[in-house]
Amino acid sequence: MTASDEYASVRYLVTDVQAAIDFYTSHLGFRLNTSAAPAFADVVRGPLRLLLSGPASSGARATPADAGTAGRNRIHLVVGDLDAEMARLRDQSLTFRSDVVAGPGGRQVLLADPDGNLIELFQAARRPEAAPLTA
Repeated sequence: MTASDEYASVRYLVTDVQAAIDFYTSHLGFRLNTSAAPAFADVVRGPLRLLLSGPASSGARATPADAGTAGRNRIHLVVGDLDAEMARLRDQSLTFRSDVVAGPGGRQVLLADPDGNLIELFQAARRPEAAPLTA
């Protein structure tokens, strides 16, 4: 596997690359991979490489003006304890963009970065233990 194959990459357009770096590394457990701020940086969490493209970056310049705002797409981060994660982020003065939503797969809440790009924090539903097979 080559270095470029190690990650799945997502590009978020941001107005302030340094503010985005600070948000993702301080609050969500990403680490800075490379930085060419103020134009571009990328941060990594596990197999996710998040490309942070400022207004001067080629990625932002290639985006049509009518598609330049944050949309309904989002990155999906799995957490072990959603309530504890929400309390930790509220203690850091972050606010959420949705209420907690529960479904058969688990619980989720939406958070936004400084530019309005969405992050879904998701806790999977606990599955009941399977009964042991007997002969």
